Amino acid sequence: MVSAAESADGRTRIRYLDLFRVLAIGAVVLGHWLLTDITYRSGQLSGLDALEYVGWGRWLTLPFQVMPVFFLVGGYANAISWTAHREQGYGWTSWVRTRAMRLLWPTTVYLTVAIGAVTVARFAGVNATTLAQAGWLVAMQLWFLPVYLLLIALTPALYAAQRRWGLAVPTVMALGAAGVDACVLGPHLPLIGFANYLLVWGSMHQWGFAWHDGTLTSRRCRPYAIFAGSTALLCGLLAWSPFPVDMIGAGERIDNTTPPSIALLAFAAAQIGLVLAVTPAAARLLTRPGVWRLVSRLNPMAVTIYLWHMVPVLIVAVAFYPTGVMPQPSIGSGLWWLLRLAWFAVLTAVLIPLVAAVNRLERPLVRLPTGIATAGPWSPALLAVGLAAVMAGLTRLAIAGFAPSGQLPALALAAYAGGLVLVLLSGGAQPSVQSRAGDAGGLRAAAGASRQAPAGSARQP
Repeated sequence: MVSAAESADGRTRIRYLDLFRVLAIGAVVLGHWLLTDITYRSGQLSGLDALEYVGWGRWLTLPFQVMPVFFLVGGYANAISWTAHREQGYGWTSWVRTRAMRLLWPTTVYLTVAIGAVTVARFAGVNATTLAQAGWLVAMQLWFLPVYLLLIALTPALYAAQRRWGLAVPTVMALGAAGVDACVLGPHLPLIGFANYLLVWGSMHQWGFAWHDGTLTSRRCRPYAIFAGSTALLCGLLAWSPFPVDMIGAGERIDNTTPPSIALLAFAAAQIGLVLAVTPAAARLLTRPGVWRLVSRLNPMAVTIYLWHMVPVLIVAVAFYPTGVMPQPSIGSGLWWLLRLAWFAVLTAVLIPLVAAVNRLERPLVRLPTGIATAGPWSPALLAVGLAAVMAGLTRLAIAGFAPSGQLPALALAAYAGGLVLVLLSGGAQPSVQSRAGDAGGLRAAAGASRQAPAGSARQP
């Protein structure tokens, strides 16, 4: 069963990648909306984590932790894009810059609006504590960007390793992640835990390469074996190790995401096995014109939805809570759960026109150059330094927010801006075939391929 369609540039779009991306972004949005509770007391707005008040709520993180799907699909899409780029005769610098800029342009729009909003709020006299909390709420999702930018930069090397050593690469990365966890939990060496951002999320990205070359789907039973084996491992880790069931890490002394743990990797493997198992059914579903039409309309807006989906929470909170329009029942009560439906409806009503407006604002960005200078021997170094600065700035923003202590984080924003300039100075604009080859971030990848790919098994273009 073929699940592919011609994209605007004449290349083949692999439909089930788009479907999994859209479903994953929907789960992220619903999960964040569900678990964020806004309160208004003594004239102050604040946010609470619902997981702290619902004893069994941490089990809800299992269906809502879908970032492994992003990295899986991203690895698949990057494998296709890098292969096509290399066949055109281009190298590391041009490919990485193009992929990165297709993600950094919409991110820059988001950061610019956030800076303006914080500035206006400060002049309006918003309480510093409230502003800091709001600034963190709309910046927390930025953690994904530096991790993924790093994987984009490493894709050519990691893809070459996949072609040479196959599944030995993610296996070694998983063993390394387990060793890092042992060092963090045993000798209490927390700094070494940062290595797991590459080892754990990188393993999932590497599985995307293995999906692309057919390694994970060469036998019909393999996805089911991956799911069953990983589920058994996860159950063992949750039962006999200190790792909690919470897969987003909120409020835990030991968590699974900061840094990511081997338990999260086992969960990701089970989730990915399930994705691979249902891919043929997904491909058949997408042959229906109405379903594919909906997916194809939502997919190009995925990165915008991801960046902006917490903004409606602030808009609704400011509009409805101080005025008493939105009631505030106890978290976890029957009325609270019932009102979650109204909460979703109101936030969706705000998100739709917001995304439409931002999408219109971002539309000219696809015509912007991915570089503004003549390429030279210095280009790889400029690109590497620029990406490092961008990643540092985004990491700081994800940790501290847009208004720590009520002030704009000048150093983080300067690092991002300076890094963005260096990335642009690392070379000139790409030929159109490359600028259209796909997105960065795995969030709206075009998944271009030189031939159609059967569901569950893609061949290299």
